[in-house]
Amino acid sequence: MKKRFLVLLVLFLLICVPASLFAKTIKLNYSVFFPAAHGQCKAAMSWAEEIGKRTDGRVKITVFPGGTLTKANQCYDGVVKGISDIGMSCFAYTRGRFPVMEACDLPLGYPDGIVATRVVNDFVNSLNPEELADVKVLYLHAHGPGLLHTQKPVRKLDDMRKMKIRSTGLSAKIVQALGGVPVAMPQGSTYESLQKGVVEGTFGPIEVLKGWKQAEVIDYTTDCSSIGYTTTMFVVMNLDVFNSLPPDIQKTFEEVSREWIEVHGSTWNSVDAAGREYTLELGNEIIGLSGEESKRWVSAVKPVLNGYVKEAGEKGIAGEDYIELLLGLIGKYSF
Repeated sequence: MKKRFLVLLVLFLLICVPASLFAKTIKLNYSVFFPAAHGQCKAAMSWAEEIGKRTDGRVKITVFPGGTLTKANQCYDGVVKGISDIGMSCFAYTRGRFPVMEACDLPLGYPDGIVATRVVNDFVNSLNPEELADVKVLYLHAHGPGLLHTQKPVRKLDDMRKMKIRSTGLSAKIVQALGGVPVAMPQGSTYESLQKGVVEGTFGPIEVLKGWKQAEVIDYTTDCSSIGYTTTMFVVMNLDVFNSLPPDIQKTFEEVSREWIEVHGSTWNSVDAAGREYTLELGNEIIGLSGEESKRWVSAVKPVLNGYVKEAGEKGIAGEDYIELLLGLIGKYSF
């Protein structure tokens, strides 16, 4: 009698209880280079929570913010090697590693973060570059126009001469083209470097003035959005880990990731607005360039675009075509 009862109980559980309750929880870790308080880290956390919710708790993602699991410039390789299952950082932190994706960071005049984010996702989906074949690309996002933030005013191009400016990736070439001296470092090191005088300024979206508290250690922002570049950020997953997931969970990752493109793009616009407000509250000045001066800056960075085309050509990459594609996408989304 007891045996029969147990058999019936097992049959009842198999028929009536959702299979998900028997499934083993898939535990994943996620390395994010942004600090926990940053809007983009919060967007990453909300993405992880949404994955958990839509998989009925079958997937649990633990987020490690502020580069605590892998440093910003080690994040991509950390995913490839399985140190982290998922990672978010910048392509620009490993210069020369991603020659196709470098095109996205050129000073093409990105108007804001949501446009830049939509553009870079369309770009990568159109090309599916081989350089990203060692990971599962979930989605990308990109900040609003990179501006110049300094400790002394830069009102014209001549003021940039020999200034030490923190920059990464192609923005280092932009600094050089403008007459400054590029100093490579990740965002996490910038505050202290400005504070100690290691650098005299930094290139980045205006959100860094609040998101990374850099408004406390600069006094001026030069609004050079006519040469607005972006920095493309990846959200990638270890390929073996992704391939090991059940098909329905893979589909959930892809669906949520597509939705979070807009979340991150909107977040970039929000944090840019907050950065602008914060720096003005501290009494810092935002310097606008005249039309004539703006043309000088655009002309000054032309060699950066030409240089990319030349270097890309030497690697068998159609750099000029990529720039045309990006400009077309910027036009498409700038409405």
